[in-house]
Amino acid sequence: MDHVKSLRCLICGRTYAPDEVEYVCPHHGNEGILDVEYDYELIARRLNPDRLARDSDPTIWRYRPLLPVRPDSPVPPLTVGGTPLYRADRLAEALGLRHVWVKDDGRLPTASFKDRASAIAVVKGRERGAEVITTASTGNAAAALAGLCASVGQRNVIFVPQSAPPAKIAQLLVYGSTVLLVRGTYDDAFELCLKAAQAFGWYNRNTGYNPYMSEGKKTASFEICEQLGWDAPDRIFVPVGDGCIIGGIHKGLKDLLALGWIDRMPKLMGVQAAGSAALYDAWRSGTAALDMQPIAAYTVADSISAGLPRDRIKALAAVRETDGAYV
Repeated sequence: MDHVKSLRCLICGRTYAPDEVEYVCPHHGNEGILDVEYDYELIARRLNPDRLARDSDPTIWRYRPLLPVRPDSPVPPLTVGGTPLYRADRLAEALGLRHVWVKDDGRLPTASFKDRASAIAVVKGRERGAEVITTASTGNAAAALAGLCASVGQRNVIFVPQSAPPAKIAQLLVYGSTVLLVRGTYDDAFELCLKAAQAFGWYNRNTGYNPYMSEGKKTASFEICEQLGWDAPDRIFVPVGDGCIIGGIHKGLKDLLALGWIDRMPKLMGVQAAGSAALYDAWRSGTAALDMQPIAAYTVADSISAGLPRDRIKALAAVRETDGAYV
């Protein structure tokens, strides 16, 4: 991975070689989320929009020089990426806007955006020779990991809050995952997953902890900009729970700006459920990410329910640094 320069702590700024630390900055416990830093000059010699235009591979692996995986690492056989961008003219007219597009990641193998991160998790886990890959989830990230693991015969263990919808749990069982129902919230499941991964040496897919998950999610911003002819949109609206998706979209846009493939940064708009609006509240009040306190999150939109968003540093930066907003 000569194109990956370092992993940088978003709290203290310390940098590490990619093989120096496993997930987080050791000076901040489980909160020391890292950012993957790239050698853009090297990447520019290997990849450019003209080369992408000639590439028939529709999946996220068309952007492999911009992903934190080895050049020769085998990837899952499922088609992750290349989802359509619909032009929604009637919606635009109703809103009084010239253009509105909808990115349809429901077309991914497990019908979830989370397949993008899980594909990276499977590759990274197998690069490290992990016998088991694990995650905590209210459903979609778990289904994505379970489905991607099933495609390559990879053992996985999923921690799910007992309140998760039965249909989502059934999907995990169909894929052959080991499912552990946790008496408690998503946050309780997350903590238990962390402890189990550390105790048994499992590869941990959890977002807001594993820095490589943002790198999988950023591929959606690559596709959006490529599908628009590298004319970046004015704003991108992103549903937000733990905050990893909006952080990933921001990271991808920063990659494209650094490479000169787009000429402006879209404003990022985070959308939260009223009953799980920790990041909206922090943005509105000007609260720093590390000063946020847990809330009692409750919403029927269980996939974006989080009492204390795990990727809150990246999620707040995504909106604040792009002059966006939370709604």
